[in-house]
Amino acid sequence: MSNFWDLMWLILSTFVLIAYLLILFQIVVDLFRDSELGGGYKVLWMIGLIFLPGLTAIIYIFGRGRGMAERQRASLQRAKSETDNYIREVAGKSPAEHIAEAKALLDAGTITPDEFARLKAKALA
Repeated sequence: MSNFWDLMWLILSTFVLIAYLLILFQIVVDLFRDSELGGGYKVLWMIGLIFLPGLTAIIYIFGRGRGMAERQRASLQRAKSETDNYIREVAGKSPAEHIAEAKALLDAGTITPDEFARLKAKALA
């Protein structure tokens, strides 16, 4: 019976350790992502994470958690925008070419003016 509880304890402690390491990694990434935070403050946060990791992580999340989410969202949006631009560039067509093709479809009666407006807005985005 004790082997079962030892196994349960091992699973629980492994889960807590992995969750803690993921949180620590997110905090370190956020520290280096934040361009508004000065280098001295970053060093102080890192020292705190080394010597009092649990307490520092909790303070960081409570104090800077909202900013963490905003920086993560901005980073994802920037990556999406860069990916979209790269795909457009690799596709080899400029927005003007996409609009010209859509205009030809509109003139041929294949698409409606509303569909043309959507295609035009998408090409210019």
